[in-house]
Amino acid sequence: MLGLRGKSLVALLLSCALALIPAAFIAWQGVETVRNHFGLAYARNHTLLHREQIFAPVSRELALASRLANSVVTRRWLSNLDDAAARDLFFEEAEGYRADLRDHSYFVADSQGHYYYNDSKAPVSTTPRYTTAPDKASDNWYYATMRSPDAYNINVELSAQLKITNVWFNVAVQDGGRRLGVVGTGLNLSKFLNDFLATNESGVTPIIIDRNGAIQAHPDTRRIAYGSVSEKATEQQTAFGLLGSDAERASLRTAMAAAEAKPANPVDLWATVDGKRQLLVLAYIPDLRWHVLSIVDLRAAQVIDPGWATQALIAFVLLLAALLIVFGYAVERLVLKPLRRLQQSAQAISAGRYDTALPDETDDEIGELSRAFGAMAAKVQTHTAELEERVRERTKELQAANSSMAAAHKQIDDSIDYASLIQRAILPDRQMVQSLGAHHFVMWHPRDVVGGDFYVFLPDGDNCLLGVVDCAGHGVAGALMTMLARAAIDHAIKEVGARDPAAILARTDAAMRAMLRDTEMPRSLATNMDAGLVYVDRATGLAHFAGAKMSLYASDGVTTQEFPGGRRALGERRLGEYTNIVTELSGRTFYMITDGVLDQAGGEHGYGFGSRRFAELLQSIAGESLQDQAAAVEQALVNYRGDLPQRDDITILSFRFE
Repeated sequence: MLGLRGKSLVALLLSCALALIPAAFIAWQGVETVRNHFGLAYARNHTLLHREQIFAPVSRELALASRLANSVVTRRWLSNLDDAAARDLFFEEAEGYRADLRDHSYFVADSQGHYYYNDSKAPVSTTPRYTTAPDKASDNWYYATMRSPDAYNINVELSAQLKITNVWFNVAVQDGGRRLGVVGTGLNLSKFLNDFLATNESGVTPIIIDRNGAIQAHPDTRRIAYGSVSEKATEQQTAFGLLGSDAERASLRTAMAAAEAKPANPVDLWATVDGKRQLLVLAYIPDLRWHVLSIVDLRAAQVIDPGWATQALIAFVLLLAALLIVFGYAVERLVLKPLRRLQQSAQAISAGRYDTALPDETDDEIGELSRAFGAMAAKVQTHTAELEERVRERTKELQAANSSMAAAHKQIDDSIDYASLIQRAILPDRQMVQSLGAHHFVMWHPRDVVGGDFYVFLPDGDNCLLGVVDCAGHGVAGALMTMLARAAIDHAIKEVGARDPAAILARTDAAMRAMLRDTEMPRSLATNMDAGLVYVDRATGLAHFAGAKMSLYASDGVTTQEFPGGRRALGERRLGEYTNIVTELSGRTFYMITDGVLDQAGGEHGYGFGSRRFAELLQSIAGESLQDQAAAVEQALVNYRGDLPQRDDITILSFRFE
């Protein structure tokens, strides 16, 4: 809280502000006009300089690739692929080009789709690396180049076969009107971005886009439209996806057309990028069919020297400080000093010293305040004595109530801990270790002391039944539901046997409905549960799976396959249909999980772990031992969750039989 001195100074500050705000606003408008003028010139010069920096090395690579494509030796071999001498002569000549190319690499794809690639990392090879196929998305660049009327194209793409991401120069080899193949080279994308897009200038974002707006180079590689020569880029992989409105996107298309019409002149426009109004400047490179786009935040860029503004601000602060000192001295002498004496007396009375003398009475407002305060102090003294007696009585009552609450709280905690022991006792950990040993692992993490997840195991000779159940809710309510669910599953297995998981689910659903049919329960209390059961038949090498809103995952380390269960959980209003899915055991690791795994929030944005990320995790660890897999899954969930709390009960059951 501000005292009178502070409030007086604030009043002076407000008065100065009311006088200075209009002047500051006019000055600010002038500064903005100057900033925009010099900022536009700065952005244009930066874009033209960047265009030249890009054009020289890229055009050189394109020129070398075009010369190799138009070579008589190249056309002679690609016209007659069976001519071994022509092929050897081509590779001999191509090696001379490779020494001059920036990345010391080249490729050739003949009319039959055979793809050759040589670089400085290995001896020259005249054997194809692979053969392209029209039905492979990764080979679309080749067929798009062969179909295109253009002599060449440039695109950014990941080569799945070579495992490198480059800026590729694809030049068509032609003999008259007939296309014989594609020859070209590539620039490493990381080196390209570091060489041509790295900038130390704050507030400037350099981008390269093609004539369709697809991003070919960007400081954020996630926005690059890989393979744009053959596939349409997504909205987020185009320059239009950076802008905030349809009107701005239309303006950008108009600006691109103007830049292509007059490549020597840069074109500028204003647009909203990343929620801020920024200046965009375009410069077109006709030979490459690329636009160099500079996005400039004039407020972040150092367009004008802020030194003069600093000097003006210092002068303003000094003037304001002088005014505050003079005004503060006047307030201190006339108002604050008498009030301070009254304040000291009031503090003494508030501390219980009711015999403290008040300041000398005067005829002004402060004297009237002093007399009123004396009368109030007398009443406070009387009321204080009464209140102290009441407080002593109330304190005794509160102490007794706190003791009762502490005892009740301890009793509840002890009951929940005992319930946790009971719930852990129904889990078949010992039986699974004795029967399955290293062929399985289980991860069971209730969100609270007790939870709504549990797992089942039933040996059947050399075979066995495995299952995971996720009851609605967690904590005490979920734990109570697991008791009912476990009883229903045991009853179902006794009636239909262990070899038919779908029949067990259907009978469990019927048993749960029978248990709860005559029970009056609130509508808000969910009694449904997700479940997944697998019968492992080791004699036939098959697994029989049935699920109720729960899937079975299988991974061999190369791919991960999901076997989805029925769409309805057990105990829902509408009856579900459950069928057995039969799959082979050999060579794969199987996993059943509750939705607490996929729904666990974490990562940079707090999203759920998700099925895609889980499938990739399984694929990366499927070849390891199950004990190592358990540790890897545990660590992955901990790393992803970070500091966020566990959202739901988490259960994972995995098994593998050779």
